[in-house]
Amino acid sequence: MSKNDAIARRDLRHVWHPCTQMQDHEALPLIPVRRGQGVWLEDFDGKRYLDAVSSWWVNLFGHANPRINNAIKDQLDNLEHVILAGFTHEPIVELSERLVALAPKGLTRCFYADNGSAATEIALKMSLHFWRNTGKPEKTRFICLENGYHGETLGSLSVTDIPLFSATYAPLLKEHLRAPSPDCSRREEGESWESHSRRQFEGMERLLQQHHHEVAAVIIEPLVQGAAGMKMYHPIYLTLLRKACDQYGVHLIADEIAVGFGRTGTMFACEQADITPHFLCLSKGLTAGYLPMSVVMTTEAIYAAFYDRYDSLKGFLHSHSYTGNALAARAALASLDIFASDNIIENNRLLAQTMAEALAPLADHPNVLEVRQVGMIAAIELVQDRKTRAPFDWRERRGLKIFEHALANGVLLRPIGNVVYFIPPYVITHEEIRFMVSTAVNAIEAAIIAPSQGHDNSVVLP
Repeated sequence: MSKNDAIARRDLRHVWHPCTQMQDHEALPLIPVRRGQGVWLEDFDGKRYLDAVSSWWVNLFGHANPRINNAIKDQLDNLEHVILAGFTHEPIVELSERLVALAPKGLTRCFYADNGSAATEIALKMSLHFWRNTGKPEKTRFICLENGYHGETLGSLSVTDIPLFSATYAPLLKEHLRAPSPDCSRREEGESWESHSRRQFEGMERLLQQHHHEVAAVIIEPLVQGAAGMKMYHPIYLTLLRKACDQYGVHLIADEIAVGFGRTGTMFACEQADITPHFLCLSKGLTAGYLPMSVVMTTEAIYAAFYDRYDSLKGFLHSHSYTGNALAARAALASLDIFASDNIIENNRLLAQTMAEALAPLADHPNVLEVRQVGMIAAIELVQDRKTRAPFDWRERRGLKIFEHALANGVLLRPIGNVVYFIPPYVITHEEIRFMVSTAVNAIEAAIIAPSQGHDNSVVLP
């Protein structure tokens, strides 16, 4: 028995994997990873896999990046963790200062947690609690977008509109308001992204007009709705939304957990609309994929509403044991150092252009509804018939076939239904991008010809 097989068997005795039908792995072998280097993962048999999804969208500068490794090693010799209540440490202070300097103007306060779902929970609670502290306790509802995803804890799941996650747990969830998605793949023939996004905003504005008295905040994923299948829209939607939130007295929560830190071509997606949200949620790329950490950035005015000498109940009563972990903060600082020294945003634009060129031949494919891209995020949406837009039958399990074929040929893809997407680490080369795309194209052709009959392990979302 190979070491790969031995470790996989040991795993299946005790490990329960997230968003996975474990029965699938009776036929589909687990891949034990021995080491990572740059965009590559290597198993115990020496086979390599290009990590085209940045290990669930978190890795920015490759696996085992020496600069981030050394920063964590140095921090480990001094302080691994300390309670962030009555105590502090230099890495978290410096990280907060640098995030404030980078983020949209006006975001001056940083509240830390452990993961993206927790960041969403914090933003929701902070908004609701703000309105209570300022004499408007009736503002307890939220507006989210159709097909939006904000995490899988109960508060974040309540503002998530992905039935795969929310339907089962509906009895536990509070019902909020949902606005139509600005998803530009639904635009009419000949309609521009901007025109479609403006038109779709009308539904959001109606909700704000009707319900602003009871709404605490609107929560959105700026520019890209990730778990919905990389659905993309024009920045004008964000511009209109921020203006409407001001008009109706409602907070704007920007969930940039997946799209922050350069994924969309700017450091933060909100920059492309020239707006500052009331709350900015960040995680995933915050530590470049090294350690769990998230942060909610907010304004001085919101912070001030919780600041009171006499009433402790006005304070924000939320905590995580590992809040502000020193090792994670040092990893995040090392990541920001790489952004500062290596001209990452500009280099990403060149990489994104290579990705666009490699994907261009698919634009007229009879089974491709759309090839779409924002910065370093690209997606191919597959359909049974391009002319009629008829979708493939999900029971044909084509996503699994694409996953298996690409893996056999050295590329890790995780299709979302019939959408094949790419979110590679920023250290990928132009040659590796072309290899990644050509392998995916071959996998798509194989899936169209002969779909899998097994379980669909392709719908694996964050």
